[in-house]
Amino acid sequence: MPLTKKKPYTYHKAFPLPEVLAILDATYDDHPMGDLTAGNPFKTLVSCIISLRTKDEVTIPASKRLFAVADTPDTMRRMSQAQMEALIYPAGFYRNKAEAILNACAVICDDFNGEVPNTIEELITLKGVGRKTANLVVGLGHLEPAICVDIHVHRICNRLGAVTSKEPDHTEFALRRGLDVTYWQKINTLMVAHGRDCCKPVGARCDVCPVEHLCQKRDVKMRKPPKS
Repeated sequence: MPLTKKKPYTYHKAFPLPEVLAILDATYDDHPMGDLTAGNPFKTLVSCIISLRTKDEVTIPASKRLFAVADTPDTMRRMSQAQMEALIYPAGFYRNKAEAILNACAVICDDFNGEVPNTIEELITLKGVGRKTANLVVGLGHLEPAICVDIHVHRICNRLGAVTSKEPDHTEFALRRGLDVTYWQKINTLMVAHGRDCCKPVGARCDVCPVEHLCQKRDVKMRKPPKS
């Protein structure tokens, strides 16, 4: 009998992840990008491309400047790359991002009849779009079930003890396997907020963490207490 290859990830059903998400939901406000992009797949896609390695304080104004000039694939594809670069600057790698956005607009218009695809498989065929961005477009843009896993979600889910995984994609697959679909939409927003404010890569603020009593603290490098 052939051996079955073990999956490189595990979702730990005994861990109370829904309880953690409920506490975080009561702790943090909704992400400010939601007002700009929610329910609009194209704006979600473009803003996500701009946001890569760029802070929200830069991404949101850059997205607003761009959408004020063009907010559909057809109108945006008519812009020059130089014009788009000027609008999204100073977003990191703005030249590469402008090229990726223009390429995506052309593909959407030519291959998808001007409509942003609603499947992960189709979205990741667009230049500059990985699973993280594709899931955000499906979830926030199309308002369909999707789990976006970035470095915050990956780190925190493993620290908590909710999953065991080595890669963000594996964390996504583990969560898809075990987490009830009603929580898929919120998990990214909540854990990004928690990761930035409290559960940092180094110097985790466990002393003020609202879910510290539930956390298994796997591989946590806590901040040093202040000197008295």
